[in-house]
Amino acid sequence: MKIATYNVNGVNGRLPVLLRWLEEAQPDVVVLQELKAPQEKFPESAIRDLGYDVIWHGQKSWNGVALLSRVGEIHETRRGLPGDPDPSQSRYIEAAVNGILIGGLYLPNGNPRPGPKFDYKLRWFDRLIEHAAGLLESKLPVMLAGDFNVMPTDLDVYKPERWLDDALFAPEVRAAYFRLLDQGWTDALRTLHPGEVIYTFWDYFRNAYGRNAGLRIDHLLLSPALADRLLDAQVDRHVRGWEKTSDHAPVWIELADKPKRKRTPKAKI
Repeated sequence: MKIATYNVNGVNGRLPVLLRWLEEAQPDVVVLQELKAPQEKFPESAIRDLGYDVIWHGQKSWNGVALLSRVGEIHETRRGLPGDPDPSQSRYIEAAVNGILIGGLYLPNGNPRPGPKFDYKLRWFDRLIEHAAGLLESKLPVMLAGDFNVMPTDLDVYKPERWLDDALFAPEVRAAYFRLLDQGWTDALRTLHPGEVIYTFWDYFRNAYGRNAGLRIDHLLLSPALADRLLDAQVDRHVRGWEKTSDHAPVWIELADKPKRKRTPKAKI
């Protein structure tokens, strides 16, 4: 099963790009972020015409998340994180799809730092970590996927010295990301590409894409039950080069239907 996350940066304005990528890549399940569309303006019919079931949590002008599936019905379990003091911000959607519980998220940007937006980001991250712990306790196959707005390490950002004051690279934010991983989650892309310079976002300015001056901020985290099924993880980097495209590229993983067999050591004779 192929599962992807994609920050579309405006689902209606970039709908031709989204549809082109869906037809080309043929992902089975997709989590979208930054719809920037109210609930009634989501392009449901265009998505369904490609054979996808879809649920979405819209918001006018900002945020917004959605989940698409062409491998079975989507059984929604929640919208928003528990205890969110500002439920008007559409940043989290969760559903069971084809035997996997998927949490699609758009974590706050947090800039400028310091300030109330940065404080909100840290509080939101804390609620995500608390909710994620409960998901792991369920022992179900679970995935957290989306735009986390965090570069975990120096390897995940072009010229890290230029980002020291940015909320996406703040020590507190990176520490929160690793607190999340330490619960038992597997960072799929980094696990299969441990030493590779690999980005998922390139700014529109200063020819960032052409210079490969990017960031890795879109992540797919797998619970132990799913990590054993991980076959591949890639970035569809070329999509960032299309006309009128998002500043993010789609990121996807491929999962085996069953956990990979572990070889039993041969007995010494």
